[in-house]
Amino acid sequence: MKTLQLVPAMEQGGVERGVVEVNRALAAAGWENVVVSAGGRLVEQIVADGGRHITLDVKSKNPFTYFFRAAKLRRVLESERPDVVCAHSRVPAWLFVWANRTCGIRWISFAHGANSVSRYSAVMTRGDLTVAPSNFIAEYLKKNYGLADEKIRVIPRAIEHSKFDPENLDKDFVAAKRAEWSISGKFVVMGVGRITQLKGYDTLIRAVHLANQLVSGETDSSAAKPFKLVIVGEAESLRKDVEDELRLLVKIMRMDDAVIFAGNQRKIAECLSLANVVVSSNTRKPEAFGRSMAEALAMGRPVVAKAFGGALDIVEDGVNGALVPADVERGEGEVKAFAESILRVSRMSFGDLRSATLEKFSFDRMIDRTMSVYRECRKIR
Repeated sequence: MKTLQLVPAMEQGGVERGVVEVNRALAAAGWENVVVSAGGRLVEQIVADGGRHITLDVKSKNPFTYFFRAAKLRRVLESERPDVVCAHSRVPAWLFVWANRTCGIRWISFAHGANSVSRYSAVMTRGDLTVAPSNFIAEYLKKNYGLADEKIRVIPRAIEHSKFDPENLDKDFVAAKRAEWSISGKFVVMGVGRITQLKGYDTLIRAVHLANQLVSGETDSSAAKPFKLVIVGEAESLRKDVEDELRLLVKIMRMDDAVIFAGNQRKIAECLSLANVVVSSNTRKPEAFGRSMAEALAMGRPVVAKAFGGALDIVEDGVNGALVPADVERGEGEVKAFAESILRVSRMSFGDLRSATLEKFSFDRMIDRTMSVYRECRKIR
């Protein structure tokens, strides 16, 4: 069977990493998998794992080049003749809709997020089947677009057991990062994901600052470790202003010694192993699933997140982390709530977080369900 994945770019992020993982599994199963994207640093991995990559601009939102790029995509479809196409974002989905008019190829729309409700976003419900990464996204699509139950398949993202294994890490990398980030003797708060406004890193920076203030103001604070924030991820070239604003915020708050901008890192498991708690600081728009949250738990690290969206499928308050109330007041109220949750987790002890997480988000189960949906889509008439 031959599949074709449409992804804006293969640079960084949970969606892109998911495409890499599925590509590896498909190749191992003897399937032919082709990834079409504008390129990026993860292309090399796609090819190394047995897939193929075709470079095509399916990322740009420029309407003046839309038909030109759609025509290019149609030629790719006519040449490759895949059994199933998987569209992982709105721009490539729209390009495919036009390109596929004369090809008649079955396709699956992967709705990775709760995009604003509009005709533009509605394209992610137009596939022969639609895959959602969480119950939250499935309900969101049904409520806002009237998508029928029989067209939705919920497949939670998963964790590769061997990759996210505390016993299977690059110890030299871990030691090097521990020294580079100067985190010995610190309680490490980590945020993972590309730097965008939606990630709420400004709230997280302020929360870590407040958490340190709360500890220092306590009567007996001598035994408490200072909190240090490590942000693993970077802004895309067109969004560097967001990262610049965060760096300026750190300077204004005099937090240079308390915040590390670690940039994009390939060895996410090793990075997570250096955290004491991982925080998903989205406050405006919920995570569709929250891959970094599940991966953190697989590495035995508790998670703090706002109680909405995909986080509700992953985090249990007081069991494997802490949930910030969804109705908390915006702005300073959210900063205070995150700070208090980070402080609470720092004083809690947790059992075996890994086993329950691997059982719930089994990689093998995810791959089996994904391949089953591909086969199902192919048979639709």
